[in-house]
Amino acid sequence: MRKLYVETYGCQMNVADTELIVGTLGTHGWVRVDTPDDADAILLNTCAIREHAEERVLGRLGALARHKRRPGVRLGVTGCMAQHLRDTIRAKAPLVDVLVGPDGYRHLPGLLADDETDPHVGLRLDGAETYADLPVARGGGVRAWVTIMRGCDRFCTFCIVPFVRGRERSLPGPVLVEQVRAAAGAGAREVVLLGQTVNAYRHDDWDFARLLREVAAVPGVARLRFTSPHPAETTNGMIEAMAECATIAPQLHLPVQSGSDRVLARMARDYTVAAYEDLVARLRAHVPGLALSTDVIVGFPGEEPDDFAATHALVERIRYDSAFLFKYSRRDGTRAGKWPESVSEDDKARRLTALIALQESIAADINRGLVGATVEVLVEGPARRQDGWMMGKTPQMKTVVFPGPARPGALVTVRIDATTAHSLRGALATAA
Repeated sequence: MRKLYVETYGCQMNVADTELIVGTLGTHGWVRVDTPDDADAILLNTCAIREHAEERVLGRLGALARHKRRPGVRLGVTGCMAQHLRDTIRAKAPLVDVLVGPDGYRHLPGLLADDETDPHVGLRLDGAETYADLPVARGGGVRAWVTIMRGCDRFCTFCIVPFVRGRERSLPGPVLVEQVRAAAGAGAREVVLLGQTVNAYRHDDWDFARLLREVAAVPGVARLRFTSPHPAETTNGMIEAMAECATIAPQLHLPVQSGSDRVLARMARDYTVAAYEDLVARLRAHVPGLALSTDVIVGFPGEEPDDFAATHALVERIRYDSAFLFKYSRRDGTRAGKWPESVSEDDKARRLTALIALQESIAADINRGLVGATVEVLVEGPARRQDGWMMGKTPQMKTVVFPGPARPGALVTVRIDATTAHSLRGALATAA
């Protein structure tokens, strides 16, 4: 058996792609190991969304280069960064043997076996590739990631994804139901459906709402989530499925990116602030107890102080449970990457600091309202910082820590006695 070591960078899509890579190579005699020290192949599965992620990977490649002293060791970069930096990565990391983009995983067994690889074989975007026929080696645990579609047709002006992952294509609904059934049969209690614009899913007569209902009915699935939807792709059918299917968790990540209509138009987001707020109101009316999270970019080219003030005010009005807040990071190859930056790094930092402070205050206030409440927790495993304590997630995706014992995968009831902006703490009430 040849030994494979993989490190994963980036979002849940990359985690799911790593499971696909490991499953595909597993059918060709490769076994995954936990350390690069005796691996025959070392792969970094990468992200290209932000420049910092690429810098981390390049630094890590330099540290891993020492393993090339062992005869026959192959060093590879897979995923979005390989696609994005296809023309420069070998100059920056000359010991890299294999480059494979998001549509080239099918070629990995041959590329790792061939000392004279053609790097372009693994870097061709394929508008028909869905990997529907390839095995997935799931990482275990209570949560399973299921990729329902690949690529993106949105072309937001700040985003590199359509250029490194290609155009949208969805997997057949019956194939996805069987993948979920297999994951549940292997012990997964929660399933997360993944796509760059997950609610744009369409295949034959299946739309996203039908897929949600079909997957929610799979025996053994205690909770169903999905990420990340686009506000402009959110249909009444999706909202009704969330309201009517008890398995679908009352939690939604709904990226807004900006609270200014002018900036949203420059981002090509295809909705207005008013439309977004109307959508939030409809979601909250139909799904009681809904927890909302979002993405926000500050310092986008052309963002004026009034635009940022509008974003700050929107976050204050919506009151998100959590948020991923970023300074704008220019990406070569995007439309916005050609525009001059108009916001200084100091101003970006000030705006980001102010938004973080606001969001921390809101999240802490929301969580304080849960003191004394009992919540259902899906147990994931031991807590990291306290011996004998366990951790898990509520239906709203809030982290809860509590004294054990409790079995991973069990649904337990915890009475909350303390909170922070990021987590809840309590005592075990009942177990199921």
